[in-house]
Amino acid sequence: MSTAHVILGLLAGGPRHGYDLKRAHDERLPRAKPLAFGQVYATLGRLQRDGLVTEAGQDREGGPDRTSYTITEAGREHLDTWLSAVEPPAPYVTSALFNKVVVALLAADADRARDYLVAQRVAHMSRMRELTAAKSESGASVGDVVAADYALGHIDADLSWLQTTLARVADLQKEVTT
Repeated sequence: MSTAHVILGLLAGGPRHGYDLKRAHDERLPRAKPLAFGQVYATLGRLQRDGLVTEAGQDREGGPDRTSYTITEAGREHLDTWLSAVEPPAPYVTSALFNKVVVALLAADADRARDYLVAQRVAHMSRMRELTAAKSESGASVGDVVAADYALGHIDADLSWLQTTLARVADLQKEVTT
């Protein structure tokens, strides 16, 4: 996810200052890693430098001055281009899960690889239960449910991979260590 694109998307609804952008990000992208204020302001600085946002004014609501920003026409075009681009499936396997199994096997330790796969399955199942429970909590928004469904789909795929790999550890060890 590009923080710059999310901020542009939030600004497409009208001018906002950094505090509002951070709050809107954290509310609108439930279960995503919350943005740090420094990240918001650094991103706004880069977007302004690149002509994608501009200052819209100063607000003072019982505290320090807050600069509001608005998206420029170039920013809208940039956002539209990004929204229209299809994300290609990842071309490389860069999962820590896969890497740990291969490294354990490189260390000629099939038992360690098996133990890791079993422990990882337990951790994935626990997270799956947490997400399933979060979906049925009172007050869970549609955004919370959709985010949980997305995470559950990935965890389910990982669980399938973990099970398949567990059955193939001996063959994989032969391949990796020869």
